[in-house]
Amino acid sequence: MASISNSAVAFTGTTASDLLRSSKSGGANGIPLRTLGKARFSVKTRDLSVVAKVRKVKKHEYPWPEDPDPNVKGGVLTHLSHFKPLKEKPKPVTLDFEKPLVALEKKIIDVRKMANETGLDFSDQIASLENKYQQALKDLYTHLTPIQRVNIARHPNRPTFLDHIFSITEKFVELHGDRAGYDDPAIVTGIGTIDGRRYMFMGHQKGRNTKENIMRNFGMPTPHGYRKALRMMYYADHHGFPIVTLIDTPGAFADLKSEELGQGEAIAHNLRTMFGLKVPIVSIVIGEGGSGGALAIGCANKLLMLENAVFYVASPEACAAILWKTAKAAPKAAEKLKITGPELCKLQVADGIIPEPLGGAHADPSWTSQQIKNAINEAMDELNKMDTEALLKHRMLKFRKIGGFQEGVPVDPIKKVNMKKKEEPVAGKTPVIELEYEVEKLKQQISKAKESSSKPTELALNEMIEKLKKEIDLEYSAAVEAMGLKDRFLNLREECLKANSQDQLMHPVLMDRIEKLSDEFNKGLPTAPNYTSLKYKLDMLKEFSIAKSNLEKKGKGEELKLDINKKLKEVMDQPEMKEKMQALKAEVQKSGASSAADLDDGTKESISKMKKEIELELASVLKSMDLNVEIVRAKELIDQDLKAKVESLEEETNKKIENLMKSSDLKNTIKLLKLEMAKAGKTPDAALKNKIEALEQQIKRKLSAAISSSEIKEKHEELQAEIKALEGDGGLNGSLKNDDLKEASSKYDESRV
Repeated sequence: MASISNSAVAFTGTTASDLLRSSKSGGANGIPLRTLGKARFSVKTRDLSVVAKVRKVKKHEYPWPEDPDPNVKGGVLTHLSHFKPLKEKPKPVTLDFEKPLVALEKKIIDVRKMANETGLDFSDQIASLENKYQQALKDLYTHLTPIQRVNIARHPNRPTFLDHIFSITEKFVELHGDRAGYDDPAIVTGIGTIDGRRYMFMGHQKGRNTKENIMRNFGMPTPHGYRKALRMMYYADHHGFPIVTLIDTPGAFADLKSEELGQGEAIAHNLRTMFGLKVPIVSIVIGEGGSGGALAIGCANKLLMLENAVFYVASPEACAAILWKTAKAAPKAAEKLKITGPELCKLQVADGIIPEPLGGAHADPSWTSQQIKNAINEAMDELNKMDTEALLKHRMLKFRKIGGFQEGVPVDPIKKVNMKKKEEPVAGKTPVIELEYEVEKLKQQISKAKESSSKPTELALNEMIEKLKKEIDLEYSAAVEAMGLKDRFLNLREECLKANSQDQLMHPVLMDRIEKLSDEFNKGLPTAPNYTSLKYKLDMLKEFSIAKSNLEKKGKGEELKLDINKKLKEVMDQPEMKEKMQALKAEVQKSGASSAADLDDGTKESISKMKKEIELELASVLKSMDLNVEIVRAKELIDQDLKAKVESLEEETNKKIENLMKSSDLKNTIKLLKLEMAKAGKTPDAALKNKIEALEQQIKRKLSAAISSSEIKEKHEELQAEIKALEGDGGLNGSLKNDDLKEASSKYDESRV
C-alpha cells in the first residue's frame, strides 16, 4: 500500500473533493477508492517528478515614477491614475449652429495673414472683426435652444470628470474595484482634497478620443461600476468624508450581460443607500445626465448643473422616436422635455447653475473647473453646518418637493378633448447671426448670377423672401407680447372677425380703436427688445424684394429684346424690302460717292424715303406687340447752325428783359408791388389781394409788349419755320424741340417776376 500511496500516477486527476469523499466512505487514508482500483493494474514508476509551468502574463506597469519629485504639482499621488495628458491637442470640432462664426474666424485669419505677408498695418480691421466675432458669439450663446445645449453637452472636446478633478484637487488617489472581481472604467472613484478638505469623488468618465471612449465604454456604466460607487459610498460614510459626484453619461449600459448581472437592482440599491448616508452629498451635472444611469449617483442634498449641461429621463432622439416616430423631431422633443439648467431650476429639480465661458466648457476648461470648485466649496459650507438629522431631512425634502399633484379634481371635458389633439410644430426664430450668414451667401449668388442664368438664384431669392416674411411675423408677435399689447390685439381681432362674419360695415368706434392701437404700437415699437433684429429683417426683405423685381424686369427685357430682334429680322427678310435695299445699294455705288456728304440730292431723298418705310414698317410691328413707338432721328441730322441761332435768340431775349427791368417806369411798378406785398403780410385781405394781382398783370403786359414789338418776334417766327421744315423732312433727335423754343421766348416774361 505504501508503494501505491507514494505513486504519482495514483494522484493523477484527483481533486480535493475526491479525497474528502474517499476518507468518509471507508477508503484508504487520503486516497479515493476509485484511485485504488486503478492502481492495481498500473505500471509502477518510482523516479517521477512534477514540473509546474507558470503562465506568462503581461507585466503590470506600476504607475509610481522611478524618481518621484515632491515638487510635482498635485503631489506624486497623481501618478496613480492611468489618465494621462494627451500628446496632441484635440482637433477643433464645429457644431452645425456655430458655422456662421467660422466664416468670421476665417476672415480674421486671412487679414492677419495678409498683414504678415505685406507688412501693412491692419490692426484696426482685425480689432473690428474680433469685436464683431465676440458680439456674434455672445448673441449666439445667450440665445441657445435646448437641442443646441444638448449638442454642446455632447461635444467631443468637452472636459471630462478626471479633467476637472485634476484641476480642482491638490491631491487625488483613485480607488479601484467593487471587491467582487471587477473594475468598471466608466465610473471613477477616489479620495482628493480641495483647500485642505478631504472628499470622496465619484463620477462618470468619458473618453477624449475614440480609443479612450472604447476603453471607458463611452461613459456608460455596467452594474460593476455602480457597485464600485456603492462601496465607496459606504467607505465615505464610515470615515465621514463628504461625497462629490460628477455626472456625465448618456445612461446605464443596456446590453444583455448587464441585465443578467442586475443593472436595475444595482441602480435601485444605490438610490436607497444614498438617501441614508449621513455625510453631505453634492452632485454636479457636467455634461449629459441620462436616466437612471445618472440618478444612481445623483441623489444628493444639492444638484448643480453646468450652464450647457442637460438632465433627462430619455434622450431627445429617443423621445422623438417614441412620440413622433422619427428622430428628426428631436429639437421639438428637447423643448418639451425641459432638460436644460434654467428650466430644471424653475421646476426645482436642480438647485443652481454653474456658469460656462462663451463657446462652452471646452473653450476654457480651467476656468470652468474653477467655477465648479467654487460651487463645491459654497455648497459644502452650507451643508456642513447641518447636523445628521437635519442633513437627512434636507435630502428627503429636496426630492419630496419635486412635482405637484392635485387629486379628486375632475378634468374639464373640453380641456380633455383638446389634450388629445395633435399639436402643430411651431417654428422658432432664426438667430440673426445665422440669417446674416444666409443673406451674405444669397448676395454672392445674386452677384454671380449677373453673368449666368438667373433661374436658380430666383428660386433661392423667393425662398429667402418667404422665410423673411415668416421671421418678420414672429418678430412682430414677439414685439406685441413684449409691449404688453397681446390681449388687446386678440380682443380687437375677435371683434373684427365677428363684424366680418355678420357682413356688417365696421363701426366707426371700432375703426377708431384700431387706429389708436396701431399708433400706440408704432410709437412703442422702437423700445421693443427685438427691434434691432426686426428692423434688420425688414431692411433685408425690402432689399431682396427690389432685387426680385429687378430680376423680373431683366428677364422681361431680355425676352422683349429677343422678340424685337426677331420681328426686325422678319421685316428685313421680306422680298419687297430686300429688293428695295439692293436697288438703293446699286444707286449709291453708281453715284461713286465716298461719304454721305458727297451724295447728290436725289440719292439722299431715296435713302430718306427708304428709312421712313423701314421705320413705319417697324412701328406697325411694334404697335402690334402693344409697345408705344417714338421715332428718333440720328444726331447727324441736327443742324448745328439752328442750335446756335436758338442760343443767340435766348441771349438776346435775356438782355432785352434785363434792360426793360432797369427802366424807371417798370422799376417803380415793381417797387410798388413789393410795398403792397409787405403790407399784406401772410394773410392779406381781399382789397390788397386784388391790388397785388392788378400790379402783377400790369408788369406782365409791359414785358410782353416790349418783346412782341421788337425784332425778337420776327427771329422767333423764322426759327419756327425752319424747325417745321426740318420736321417735315424727318424731324429731330429729341435734343431740340419746338416746345423748347416756345419756352425760350416766353419763360422770362412771367416767371422772372
